[in-house]
Amino acid sequence: MVVSTEQEHPKKAFGWAARDSSGVLSPFKFSRRETGEKDVSFKVLYCGICHSDLHMAKNEWGSSTYPLVPGHEIVGVVTEVGSKVEKFKVGDKVGVGCMVGSCHSCDSCANNLENYCPKMILTYGSKYLDGTTTYGGYSDVMVADEHFIVRVPDSLPLDGAAPLLCAGITTYSPLRYFGLDKPGMHVGVVGLGGLGHVAVKFAKAMGVKVTVISTSPNKKEEAIDHLHADSFLVSRDQDQMQAALGTMDGIIDTVSAVHPLLPLIGLLKSHGKLVMIGAPEKPLELPVFPLLVGRKIVGGSCIGGMKETQEMIDFAAKHNITADIEVVPIDYLNTAMERLVKADVRYRFVIDIGNTLKSSS
Repeated sequence: MVVSTEQEHPKKAFGWAARDSSGVLSPFKFSRRETGEKDVSFKVLYCGICHSDLHMAKNEWGSSTYPLVPGHEIVGVVTEVGSKVEKFKVGDKVGVGCMVGSCHSCDSCANNLENYCPKMILTYGSKYLDGTTTYGGYSDVMVADEHFIVRVPDSLPLDGAAPLLCAGITTYSPLRYFGLDKPGMHVGVVGLGGLGHVAVKFAKAMGVKVTVISTSPNKKEEAIDHLHADSFLVSRDQDQMQAALGTMDGIIDTVSAVHPLLPLIGLLKSHGKLVMIGAPEKPLELPVFPLLVGRKIVGGSCIGGMKETQEMIDFAAKHNITADIEVVPIDYLNTAMERLVKADVRYRFVIDIGNTLKSSS
């Protein structure tokens, strides 16, 4: 076991950061804390680009502080563990998702739901316990408490597994929690992007009948032939939507743009559940009467706790589920962000940190 002796010398780190709300990213030198007794340090090999990285880089949610190193779909190989680390050793394949800390004392933490802890610490752009700013995975090295480290099964390729740490758990958790995981059920997935394509894969692996709901008719072939969805609805086609009224047990809505909810609520059977996992910037209109007459529920879900995240990645390994990715070098980052704004990716960019991020020193 390698135990850190560098108590006074933080680790030198190198990554890419946004300096202001233009969102443009450029090389950035900074420090990580030394490996504490419960910490795991790992060499970052890949990091997915999530839509929230784009929002945060441009301060579109109003909470960003600069310099900001994004990235919360981080995978790599352990290089060092603290003296009290029990679950990991040097050489293990690991990952870090959207959070790196919580209070460990509230009801949510006690129930393995650290993602709903009021003091949850985000992987980047948050204040850590020691008062420092957290920096994400667009960087060469990561240090995190072992509680927030996920073991990546050997059978999963690291690049395709990276987005599962955000997009994967964001879709897996509501399918499980809202009981939309029973074979023979009918579940709709709204939006076929980074979240939607993974939602389809998980739901199919659970034995559920899946209908993709999209504004783009040209995504039908992709949804059915490639992702093996059972059917496809064009949400702007009144006839198609009318024919599908009252047929779905639940809907996972991944869309982060403003869109009407009434047509989706209409697709639900009585007691059906519409679960929102996209985050539109403006409030949506919610008609209440259709909820009353069918005892329907509109709910939300945000990532998942650490126990469930490990369960999700193990389930993905068992069913051979990875994200569909386009691997890019770090110096393509700003172009990738521009393409992400236009939804010009199938379906997730992943940065090849290990081979393309070179320190300028």
